[in-house]
Amino acid sequence: MNHHHGIGGDAPDGLHRAFAIGIGLNLAFAATEWVFGVVSHSSALLADAAHNVSDVLGLGLAWGASAVARRAASIRHTYGLRRATTLAALGNSALLLAAVGAVIWDAIGRLRAPVDVQGTTMIAVAAAGVVVNAVSALLFWRGRRGDLNVRGAFLHLAADAAISAGVVVAGAVLWRTGWTWLDPVASLGISVVILVGTWGLFREALHLTLDGVPKGVELERVRAFLGALPGVESVHDVHVWAMSTTEVALTAHLVMPWRDRPPAFLAGLEHDLDERFGIAHATVQLEPSGAAACARDAGCVT
Repeated sequence: MNHHHGIGGDAPDGLHRAFAIGIGLNLAFAATEWVFGVVSHSSALLADAAHNVSDVLGLGLAWGASAVARRAASIRHTYGLRRATTLAALGNSALLLAAVGAVIWDAIGRLRAPVDVQGTTMIAVAAAGVVVNAVSALLFWRGRRGDLNVRGAFLHLAADAAISAGVVVAGAVLWRTGWTWLDPVASLGISVVILVGTWGLFREALHLTLDGVPKGVELERVRAFLGALPGVESVHDVHVWAMSTTEVALTAHLVMPWRDRPPAFLAGLEHDLDERFGIAHATVQLEPSGAAACARDAGCVT
């Protein structure tokens, strides 16, 4: 059996600072927004505050998972704790979906029994939310492409900035028209935006948790690549899964004429798999010609 191990990079110090700053900013703003939401009787502000609290918890989960994933492998956890990042992304999305349910319930109640809302307070607090969430989202801009965990944090914060901008518009219209129903309607609009963004994250995180093939890796292309390697007669038991939100692993059996030494192509196989498919951790087992057939034939003698 031949092993080719890609080494997953640790989260950079800048990313840990981003989590710390993002959590601090959103926690302070969520508390402020909640107070003003109660004072102004604004369902939209309370909805956004609840969402910001869930973001703080989600950022905490993502940060903790990122730190835990850096721990070295042990006798009990031979891959280390990389999978914590995938579980954190799943927990983060589930948390957001639960928060959306609470917001929708409250908004429906306010549609049935409207209350007076202070439009100017809505505008001022939501405008501050645009700034806080935009700044927080920018902290994760660079790391969003290569890590589902970081992408989840970025998308939530960017969505929050857009949602706060929507609350500013709703507050301005409410202030001019006195339409109290507009506040809970804005809450429902916020919920729809969050649901759309979160559902995709939830599905992808659940897919990875169940050892699904990571997004961006086409299994048939990987099979074709392995099958086209010099000397390979057939390929079977090809498995591709995510070790974490940043690392992809593969195992495969290659049937080929047996030799005393592994073929020369194994030396560059790790590089090719990483370069072509982003698979940095590959375990390849070589089988002599006829081995696969013998394994299925009870009367075969090797």
